[in-house]
Amino acid sequence: MRALTLAALASFAADQASKLYIIHVLNLRTVGSVEVIDPLLNFRWAENRGVNFGLMYNDAEFMRWVLIGLAVVISAWILHWARRDQFGLWGQISAGLLVGGAAGNVVDRIAYGYVADFLNMSCCGIENPYAFNVADIGIFAGAIGLVLFTGSGKSGKAARKDG
Repeated sequence: MRALTLAALASFAADQASKLYIIHVLNLRTVGSVEVIDPLLNFRWAENRGVNFGLMYNDAEFMRWVLIGLAVVISAWILHWARRDQFGLWGQISAGLLVGGAAGNVVDRIAYGYVADFLNMSCCGIENPYAFNVADIGIFAGAIGLVLFTGSGKSGKAARKDG
């Protein structure tokens, strides 16, 4: 479980450090956007009060706490699953990335009332209107890793034995 803990801490720290920089140093909330490697990577301020891509957006305080509770319950279930099935190294890292990312977004919802999103990527003449953050990357990578490196299939059994 050491790899899970380290991955969760790294994911959480990277997310919160990036948000502190974006919010307090770059003042992106006021500036609105900064071209980094236009159009591939730009910083664009977004306040996500819903789930991914603002789905289930609801300005009600009740929904904010429902989403916080949901993130906590899912994270607790992932931790229980990892302990019960004795995930291998890659399964632990995947679970840690997901849990750390979820914790980062929970902190945002508690501190700001929304999730601070700022990364925007577009390519090839297609403009992406959505923004995301480092926590979202951890959640997505962790979920993909859990699919690939856990379970009862051949790769899942092998993955559990390598850590």
